[in-house]
Amino acid sequence: MSEYKEFESKMKKTCEALTAQLATIRAGRANASVLDQIQVDYYGSPTPIQQLASIATPDPRSLTIQPWDGSVLRGIEKAILASDLGINPQNDGRMIRLVFPPLTEERRKELAKQTRKYGEESKVAIRNIRRDAIDKFKKQQKSSDITEDDYKIAEKDIQKLTDDYIKEIDKITERKEKELTEI
Repeated sequence: MSEYKEFESKMKKTCEALTAQLATIRAGRANASVLDQIQVDYYGSPTPIQQLASIATPDPRSLTIQPWDGSVLRGIEKAILASDLGINPQNDGRMIRLVFPPLTEERRKELAKQTRKYGEESKVAIRNIRRDAIDKFKKQQKSSDITEDDYKIAEKDIQKLTDDYIKEIDKITERKEKELTEI
């Protein structure tokens, strides 16, 4: 049924949002996506770092941020310090260098716990989508738009869709946890 498409689309977006959220958790290797959530005050408006500078990965453990406008260098540095990144930026007057230290065992466990938390939040979102879908089909059945048999089939199909996306979320979080525990 085409009614499932909107709910499947929402579940798919939930998985994509989780993947993007997990990309911001650093796993010991330099990855420009850790800067995605950081906003810099640029002439009074919060602006993502990616719109103000070029970001490069000169080696596996560091990132360089070279702003196109030199006046924003201090602002980028302040935004990184204010974030929960846990890395001190090194400003040489032209660019900022971020050196990612190897993760300690304790920090790895913290990040794995955070990953599981994000995974659980995504599962809750998937279950909320399922509830909304079942409510919609229930209303259709009550207003005689669909038969009781159609309602039962829809309920079963939505449950299968939910189970599939919950498994997908488990795979995504498992992959990130594995990445975090690799040394």
